[in-house]
Amino acid sequence: MREGNQNDKIDARRLAELLRLNHLNPVYHGEHSLRSLKELVRSYLTITKDLVRVMTRVKAIYRSWAIPCSGKQVYAPRHRVEWLGKITEPGVRRRAEFYYQQLDALRTVRQEVRRDLLAESKKHKTWKLLCQIPSIGPIRAAVLLGILQTPHRFRTKRQLWTYSGFGIETQSSADHRRVNGQLERAKKQSSVRGLNRNCNHDLKNLFKGAAIVASSKPGPFQEFYTALLAKGIRPEMARLTLARKIATIVLIVWKRGACFDAQRLKPQTA
Repeated sequence: MREGNQNDKIDARRLAELLRLNHLNPVYHGEHSLRSLKELVRSYLTITKDLVRVMTRVKAIYRSWAIPCSGKQVYAPRHRVEWLGKITEPGVRRRAEFYYQQLDALRTVRQEVRRDLLAESKKHKTWKLLCQIPSIGPIRAAVLLGILQTPHRFRTKRQLWTYSGFGIETQSSADHRRVNGQLERAKKQSSVRGLNRNCNHDLKNLFKGAAIVASSKPGPFQEFYTALLAKGIRPEMARLTLARKIATIVLIVWKRGACFDAQRLKPQTA
């Protein structure tokens, strides 16, 4: 948090000091050739989140009146009169009608953005390569292009894992001790804190969703997932490994411009 006076001269000195100490982190500004696709991806993700929020609000109304509303039937236009009839309070029913109007409008806008997104993504050769990867469909491939833009941002797969929120964070203390008057490194393992939180959450949700779909549908990814379970790995950890594997294959296919090869699912490249 900044303290004290602030003006252009003080800010410039602070930036110069951070640059001298190598405390400034580089920021990727993107490819200009993918600007239209990037903006369409942002629109699609934003509208999708708004749509999910409205759907949650609709169900919240029924749950607040102890009306069971599991499933998707509560959103269907043909069942709308039936569901609204379950709400006896006029004011609450009117509020539900407004939410339904908002839901219909967002669905229409989302379909328009989806069509524009697919039309724009088809102009890029990489989109066709990414679509060949199981569980990476046309929309996920387009979102990947819009978010990552170029695979050369990442020197190795581990950098992509960290950017996607799949990097491991560790912590340790008392790493050194004195033995016979000399400082030696202690022989102990660092404790694992979990996955890194400083990441692109849209990209993390994409790879997590792809891993869930891939683990439930027949194919090379499901075989890979089943093999992990057979080794005694917990399902949540197996899905994490599968998500990393999908991210790795995306990076390889994109960098090399090659087609998807199931042979890359060997354990040593996980």
